[in-house]
Amino acid sequence: MSSTATAPAALSPRARFGRTATDLLAEREDLAVVIAEISAQHLEDAARAHPERVINVGIREQLLVGTGAGLALNGIRPLIHTFAPFLVERAFEQITLDLAHQGVGGVLVGSGGSFDMSGEGRTHQGPADVALAATVPGMVIHAPATSDEVEATLRAAAADTGLHYVRVSDRAQRTQIPADGAMHVLRTGSAERGSARRPPLTLIALGTVRDAALEAARALDATLLSSTTALPLDGAALRAHAGAEVVVIEPWLAGTSLAAVAAELDDAPRRFLGIGTSRTELRRYGTPAQHEVAHGLDAAGLVRRIREWSRPTDSPHR
Repeated sequence: MSSTATAPAALSPRARFGRTATDLLAEREDLAVVIAEISAQHLEDAARAHPERVINVGIREQLLVGTGAGLALNGIRPLIHTFAPFLVERAFEQITLDLAHQGVGGVLVGSGGSFDMSGEGRTHQGPADVALAATVPGMVIHAPATSDEVEATLRAAAADTGLHYVRVSDRAQRTQIPADGAMHVLRTGSAERGSARRPPLTLIALGTVRDAALEAARALDATLLSSTTALPLDGAALRAHAGAEVVVIEPWLAGTSLAAVAAELDDAPRRFLGIGTSRTELRRYGTPAQHEVAHGLDAAGLVRRIREWSRPTDSPHR
């Protein structure tokens, strides 16, 4: 009688963070993980194997960051983790003073940003995390969109000495790219669109909007670029592939990355549009998918918004 083995279920991005952190603790004695209760279930093996280097401070987010900074000041590379709104918004003063002002590095790992945990209410939603993190001098911001990208990003950030924010989302994407900081071309628009009447359209997808952006790019016959790194941007690739109309799509506050993109694309006249979460607060819990539609971040919403904005070059309103 034959039997078939069932393949193990793929780890979610947050669970993959836990496994990668566990592996890194075993590989490096100069690394520690600091948490505030959140994701303790993904670090149980690590806590048993390295109890002195898995530090749970309880629900005290300012202490979480301060503890990580203290470790960094003593030569330990800290992985500092909790939900995004608690990590970046609640403990922002500690990030700026205890880490950045002291000139020490660390890896901040936030999960549940924007509307990933919409069912928990507004306290667990953090659409402003990337905008805030971008104001911290020297901060490198990553937005991996698959479990494999999470592991590669964490390993690279841990190997560095600077300050990194890794935004982990369980809304994993089907489309995967190398987590190397480069801007990758996922689709090239046809030459017909780049006519005298309608200029080439370029979409830039950051974070967990990649699949919807790819569907929209096909419908719009647009070029699509994507990177796992939101800051700094791959300026050379942007300049090599960006057309005259550029749309930045991101699953955090709309317009967050527009200034950085525009600064890299100052070599020619271009029009820019930023699409992301609205600054209008949604007061119904809903599901992440419902929030995505409400913010116009689903494929149909993207196509509709971009078509309303993009216009022929001979328009009198141009």
